[in-house]
Amino acid sequence: MPEPLTVDAREHGLAGDGVTNDQPAFQRLVDALGAAVAADGRPRVLRVPAGRYLMRDRPTVWRSGVSLIGAGRGATCFVLANPGARTTPVPLAWFTTKQHGAGPDDHLADLTFAHFEIDGSGVSTEEYDVLAKGLGLQYVLRGRFSDLYIHDTAATGFGCDFLQDTVVEGVLVTGCGRQDSGEQMGGAGIGIGIGGWGRVERLTVTACTATGNGTNGIFLELQNADWPPPTGIRITACHAEDNRFGISDWGADGLLVTSSTMLGNHEAGFDVSSQGTSGIGGRGGIVTGCVIDGNVRDGIGLGNTPGPYAFRGNRISSNGRYGYWEHNLAGGDDEPTAGIVLEANDIRDNALDGVRVDATMTDTVLVDNRIRGNGRRSAGATEGGGTGVRCAALSLTDDEAAWPPDGHRGKEVSVGGQTALVTWNTTTELALAPVRPGADTAWADGVPADGSAYRLPAAPPLRAGLTVDAAVTRPRMHGNTIGDGQLVKTQTHGMCVTRDGRWTDGRVVDNDLSQNADAPTLFDTPPSGGTWRDNED
Repeated sequence: MPEPLTVDAREHGLAGDGVTNDQPAFQRLVDALGAAVAADGRPRVLRVPAGRYLMRDRPTVWRSGVSLIGAGRGATCFVLANPGARTTPVPLAWFTTKQHGAGPDDHLADLTFAHFEIDGSGVSTEEYDVLAKGLGLQYVLRGRFSDLYIHDTAATGFGCDFLQDTVVEGVLVTGCGRQDSGEQMGGAGIGIGIGGWGRVERLTVTACTATGNGTNGIFLELQNADWPPPTGIRITACHAEDNRFGISDWGADGLLVTSSTMLGNHEAGFDVSSQGTSGIGGRGGIVTGCVIDGNVRDGIGLGNTPGPYAFRGNRISSNGRYGYWEHNLAGGDDEPTAGIVLEANDIRDNALDGVRVDATMTDTVLVDNRIRGNGRRSAGATEGGGTGVRCAALSLTDDEAAWPPDGHRGKEVSVGGQTALVTWNTTTELALAPVRPGADTAWADGVPADGSAYRLPAAPPLRAGLTVDAAVTRPRMHGNTIGDGQLVKTQTHGMCVTRDGRWTDGRVVDNDLSQNADAPTLFDTPPSGGTWRDNED
């Protein structure tokens, strides 16, 4: 008798009591349903009632056409553990190229994973293993991943690659990448390998939340340098907070990121670079309508890409270093980046420069941006200690201080042999960034004792709206407002070109460079060629 189209896990041997190892019964049931699908071509649904289902010491190999539906987050929970197999990663479900021969001609099709939780806190491997994920599927066709809560995995939480005609929606990932130092592969909340289906991968990631994950909140990574970067991928209405990077494009072509928030991430809110497996940076993307705010270092970090890329209508604010940083990582592609567009963005209240160019660019367009009130890291060097100084897990208070609000943003405070990064400050309190994503303290070696001596360095003297410290050729700059309307101005100049910078054959027309603290412009290397007219200073 063929398997029914829908089966109940409890009726087929799963206990769901949090004590019984349900993995063997789970694997047998998935295999039986997969065999039924292969026999008659009709997809099956495995329904798992409320309970805690222990998946111990072995991952479950998934089968095409088998969907997994729970009773809701917090109701149906799969508990991953490997106490008897410390060298074995235990994702809830896996099907990969290396382990199982997955590929375009041997893929998983017509899957839905929905309405359950994965608790990965019970898995620890002797060495970091990228396969210690919550979900680890490759080559999925017509998939849907919906309403999932994945947390505390040793590596990436949602680590599925090559997703064609697939939607990832309403997935919450938090505290994943526990065993990742932050510098290793994987360790993300949502990490999706791309390129396996060719030039087009039709994938939408929407309404997902990624917080406190070891590397990226959400990232796309081209898996093979010989593959063309794929197009067709969208990230919409997502939230990335307290990750190393918020949302990253490490190899897509034409990634569309819209209506998303990237807050409090430790390196950058949005990142384009060649840090991925293939060493290929993203290109051709569009980021629009996003809030990129309060990241510990940079709002947007972009480099190792040939371009183009467009940023339109975003708020890029209150970040601990630069609002937008153009730079290249050592060892990656360092050819000039062409066709970067910054249009109608609100770039304000960042600690140093609103826009900083440290890598060669050509045919750059800056139009109708409001680059206002940056350079907030304006306070001089200071030190203190003794009565009135108190340290807490994420703050330092000095009752005797009179600091300019946010004047120390992004600085490194030194206290008793430890350091921490300042995210913002009042006149007497420094708020501090967690020592790593997901941590509840800024201090690696414990909270310093009250009264401890502290020291804060001086601010850099130049903090411009736009600073050029590399060669920029054929730029177009029109209709921008680059000034400072604060009562106490902190943005020193509207535009700076350093001794190492070049501004060549530019067309700079109808920009407002007035109301900066020191001067409209500072040109250690004067612009050459092109047009400069009708600018207000």
